[in-house]
Amino acid sequence: MVENPEIIAVLDACVLYPAPVRDILLNIAQTRLYSAKWSDKINTEWTRNLLKNRPDLKEANLIRTLGEMNNSFTEANVTGFEHLIPTIELPDLDDRHVVACAIQCEAEIIVTKNLKDFPKEALEKFSIVAQHPDDFICNLFKIDEKTLQKALNKQLKTLKNPPQTKEQLLATFRKNDLIKAAELFAQNTE
Repeated sequence: MVENPEIIAVLDACVLYPAPVRDILLNIAQTRLYSAKWSDKINTEWTRNLLKNRPDLKEANLIRTLGEMNNSFTEANVTGFEHLIPTIELPDLDDRHVVACAIQCEAEIIVTKNLKDFPKEALEKFSIVAQHPDDFICNLFKIDEKTLQKALNKQLKTLKNPPQTKEQLLATFRKNDLIKAAELFAQNTE
């Protein structure tokens, strides 16, 4: 296990929104293979959209989830980046806060499914790249397969209502566009 992760990655709202993607990214971060970062603004965005699209969910449960995230990752919540927002040019002005967050915490990666919203040309001047979560996880596999397998096993152990097999969880990953990562997890066993 890596003691001091050198990889710092900001998790965009779109990868925190779906629970299976959020859970695997956070389980991997708990191994210290990378340092996960976010902001209150990112968290507000994904929780607001989740409550809007899933009226069956309770706001109190999401608040508890956010509390657990912030308690488990005490240095993840980035602040003090607002002054950077006006200096950033992106196709969607509403995404500038994500880049500002990354600049503030010196992240080199923004993990997002919305790659078109974070063009390479706009990010390279800040030494930041945008990566799809599938590619991000696959790149971490290249660093430490065993640690990633432990993160998957941890996620499986927490799925109790209902319990899931590894194959069911990997099918869920595939449905959430983690296709290459699911294949890597399927090929690796502890």
